[in-house]
Amino acid sequence: MADLTQSALRSKLPASAVSRPSSARLARLLFNRWTHCLENGTLDVTWPDGTSWRHTGDQPGRNAQIHIINPRIVRRAAFNGALGLADAYVDGDWDSPDIAAVLRLGIENETAFTPTAAQRIPAMVLGRLRHKLNANTRAGSRRNIAAHYDLGNAFYGAWLDESMTYSAGLFTDSAVSLTAAQEAKYARIADVAGLRHGDHVLEIGCGWGGFAIYAARRFGCRVIAVTLSRAQAEWVRRAVAAAGLSKCVEIRLQDYRDIADTFDRIVSIESFEAVGESYWPGYFDTLRNRLRPDGKAALQVITIADERFAAYRRNPDFIQLRVFPGGMLPSPQAFAVASGAAGLTIADTFSFGPSYAETLRQWRSRFEAAWPDLEALGFDERFRRLWRYYLCYCEAGFDTGTVSVAHYGLKVR
Repeated sequence: MADLTQSALRSKLPASAVSRPSSARLARLLFNRWTHCLENGTLDVTWPDGTSWRHTGDQPGRNAQIHIINPRIVRRAAFNGALGLADAYVDGDWDSPDIAAVLRLGIENETAFTPTAAQRIPAMVLGRLRHKLNANTRAGSRRNIAAHYDLGNAFYGAWLDESMTYSAGLFTDSAVSLTAAQEAKYARIADVAGLRHGDHVLEIGCGWGGFAIYAARRFGCRVIAVTLSRAQAEWVRRAVAAAGLSKCVEIRLQDYRDIADTFDRIVSIESFEAVGESYWPGYFDTLRNRLRPDGKAALQVITIADERFAAYRRNPDFIQLRVFPGGMLPSPQAFAVASGAAGLTIADTFSFGPSYAETLRQWRSRFEAAWPDLEALGFDERFRRLWRYYLCYCEAGFDTGTVSVAHYGLKVR
């Protein structure tokens, strides 16, 4: 963010986001007591009156800067943890020249900054109820997918790379282009799946068609690609036709549970996260039943660390409640157990979390550069802050290893 002066920040926010002096003093007292428990790194805090303090942990570590605009951020974070901090940012209660740095510091000082269970009970109950209402039934899946992916092809096209790929690229060098990283990811997925010329391939959750076009063009595969997003389906059909591949690639607006064909290979790139834990058994049964006896499946899946999974599945996070309704990440162990229970064997595993962090950094840069065009499409400042926070939140998670992304090769046992 180019300008973080108090006057500039205030001018962009509603009057309700500007603090009162008395509440600011109380918030400062509570915040100082809170940051006294900082374990490592430094946090530079600027208050609405312009005064600044540096809070230093017991051990060296990262530095982060936070500009408090409305002192209610302290109450919101104290009672609702990471979700409260996220909502406070979206509402304009705080800002930072590097949001991802603030979030990385928070993750690395998690013990100090986590609210007590008693403080979080009301928010936890509400969050769990809201997440359950977003269950991925057939109707729920269509609704949840539309909420995220039907923001419009023009929206995603403004900041994704030329392949319109909305999943982690595979970076082998930090200087490689985003488009090249996406191509490298597709190549590795094809290798994991063992694609051969003429294979009949199912892609579950085809996005904007990047992999379907790659498989048809590079290997001569016959691809059936399914999506629940009407906006995506319309775009992909046009892209496939423009590539001269309409005889090779069929796009279906269809739930994966309703597919009746059998296939040599099945590919799914970051669609498993939208399935929902209750539906994992049925998803893996579909893979097993739709694969031919010598078939293979290749999945790209975002995972959460095993030691975090139990708490995560009990308490829906910012992504699930504010960005991607119905989403649920597996841990590596949970993925292995669920796939194994369906009679599938994991034959290949490859994790590349740091590449996702770099993908997100490049997406964020492109998103900010494209903002004038996005604003012209009707997206407002609050939406901008939500998506900026979302991209930074994910980047911090991959940078610190709390989440990762992996390729899994599956075979029928």
